[in-house]
Amino acid sequence: MTREEIRVEGASEPISHYTDAVRFGDLLFVSGIAPFDGEGNVVGEGDVVAQTRQVLQNLRDALRTVGADMGDVLKVTVFLTDVNDRAAINPVRQEFFGDARPASTLIEVSALVDPKMLVEIEAVSGIPTEALS
Repeated sequence: MTREEIRVEGASEPISHYTDAVRFGDLLFVSGIAPFDGEGNVVGEGDVVAQTRQVLQNLRDALRTVGADMGDVLKVTVFLTDVNDRAAINPVRQEFFGDARPASTLIEVSALVDPKMLVEIEAVSGIPTEALS
């Protein structure tokens, strides 16, 4: 198996020494996704629902780079600055994942990389067989 670093076209530049995702065999490991637009600006300042929607759109874009979609996500880790926001973001998660239910961990953190951020999500996805060629 080979390791392949993935950069998502149109995504903002990483703010540190990492790449958007790493493909290894039939797995994709997606770095923590922030609610950034393509220019690196936080979308939905003060609005955890808008930020979650942007994060999941960015995740969907990362998955598409390898021919995967939200239904291929095996595991997510959700970082919230307020664990009480869980109820507010669940409908957005359902909107993006539909009937698929990835394994999930939720962690409350004291801060994220940008003080305007309320949520960050990292993921591990399978890559469909038809996309492996």
